[in-house]
Amino acid sequence: MFLKKNREGSTMAARPISLGPLLLQALAFLVLINAVAASSRPPSRNPHRTRQEPSYMKFVSNATDFPLEDYYDYIIVGGGTAGCPLAATLSFRFRVLLLERGGVAYGNRNLMTQEGFLASLLDVNAFDSATEAFTSEDGVPNVRGRILGGSSAINAGFYSRADQEFYKRSTFNWDLKLVNESYDWVERAIVFRPELRNWQSAFRDGLLEAGVDPYNGYSFDHVVGTKTGGSTFDTLGRRHSAADLLQYAKPLNIRVAVHATVEKVLLASSTSSPVSRQSAVGVVFRDRSGRYHHAMLRKHGEVLLSAGAIGTPQLLLLSGIGPRPYLASWGIPVAHHLPYVGQFMFDNPRNGISIVPPIPLEHSLIQVVGITESGAYIESASTVIQFASPAHSGFLRTPAAPLYLTVATLMEKIVGPVSAGSLRLASTDVKVNPIVRFNYFNSPVDVQRCVNGTRKIGEILRTRSMGDFKFQGWFGNKDFRFIGPALPLDQFDFDEMADFCRRTVSTIWHYHGGCIAGKVVDRDFRVIGIDALRVVDGSTFAISPGTNPQATLLMLGRYVGQKIMNDRKGGYKMVD
Repeated sequence: MFLKKNREGSTMAARPISLGPLLLQALAFLVLINAVAASSRPPSRNPHRTRQEPSYMKFVSNATDFPLEDYYDYIIVGGGTAGCPLAATLSFRFRVLLLERGGVAYGNRNLMTQEGFLASLLDVNAFDSATEAFTSEDGVPNVRGRILGGSSAINAGFYSRADQEFYKRSTFNWDLKLVNESYDWVERAIVFRPELRNWQSAFRDGLLEAGVDPYNGYSFDHVVGTKTGGSTFDTLGRRHSAADLLQYAKPLNIRVAVHATVEKVLLASSTSSPVSRQSAVGVVFRDRSGRYHHAMLRKHGEVLLSAGAIGTPQLLLLSGIGPRPYLASWGIPVAHHLPYVGQFMFDNPRNGISIVPPIPLEHSLIQVVGITESGAYIESASTVIQFASPAHSGFLRTPAAPLYLTVATLMEKIVGPVSAGSLRLASTDVKVNPIVRFNYFNSPVDVQRCVNGTRKIGEILRTRSMGDFKFQGWFGNKDFRFIGPALPLDQFDFDEMADFCRRTVSTIWHYHGGCIAGKVVDRDFRVIGIDALRVVDGSTFAISPGTNPQATLLMLGRYVGQKIMNDRKGGYKMVD
């Protein structure tokens, strides 16, 4: 909102000038054309800056090449953001199997470059796309990673460590020295300093003008104010995902199976416990041809679930671990009654605005963040979209040169959130996405935080730093051209702002929970009541760590791997 004084000195609101209805429809049409064109084009297999095949590809194989039965010290389900560093770490001393339901990103230009970010999100199918789409019962579209590297292979690449409150509120027995060492290990390998250009520099300055201070420079730490964070895209715009951490694995001790769909954790009566209880003894997975494989544990081994906040609770339920009455209603034999599996699901709502600037902007993903004291984080991105005319169109003439449109977005993500939902099965087929409800803004605390964040976006839009991104009006006035909803005119009206939050809610893909600590896992990530089974992923979190969870999940894999090795010092080293 822009506030100005009228001739009598009272305050009145000037409605932001937005694109006319016809132009908005045309832009929406062009965006749709571009999305269809992008999703139908096969990904380039020969990018101009081709990287040498990663060393970890030497121990990555299609699941069809694996024996029908084999034995390992550690079986990790999910080759994602936490699973890859976990596998690499444990392979230093143990025989490790890493099972990933998707394929590999290497050679796919959309996945491997910053410019391919949007195209990879749009390139979706029901079977084997790196991005798997789902829509929550709240009606908000969302995605999962289905690729070696997980969501770190399809995300915007921003890297920032967790806030200290995350560790204090968590029930895990954190060794903060090891936490920092684990972060350092990740950062040396795949984190880079981004180069701020015109949009991100202006956004940084706008944050500071709007009072999100001080400026903390380039930092991985979570500190109040404005900062430039790390990026998993290097200076050439090439992505470095969790999969790249596999290059630090011990090749003789690790095998990675891709296109391996784990259907069930195998359980048996535990002989190591003085009381009768179940213990994980292996997993069953299927390859693309439909053949079943049994991966079994050696003595003292463990199954480690790193399938994410959707996949891990789903797999526990399908394995008979969950609420007894619910499992019985599906005809699933109950192995262990654990009532909170699939409960306490969270997703941080994202709200914001998008503008078309009058000047060309670079393609930039998240590089700068504003960490406020009012429960919201402010981030921004700019995207250059190339339009393609539909084939044989009688309405659009193919231009001699490509047409481009730049869209800049300001967004806020709330801390927490407090609002919680749940996950339940849609089928006993593990390939069918479960049904998820996040209950966005069910808590008034979340609504207040969103109002605080969107008001801060309004303040940023009114700063001098944003002036260059306004269009000149017919009568000398300057204003933004919005794509989609603009902020309400009266940003002091709480009800209007709250309605904007609910009306425009989307996701920033930071969902978590479903196997939270203290309810499903203990202080050492072990599934409560089951031996030799742990969960090592974001499903254990009851709160999102800091501005973006990627850094903490990468750290988590390394951290838990180190903890396990420290606990087993001097014993059971792999000998083959």
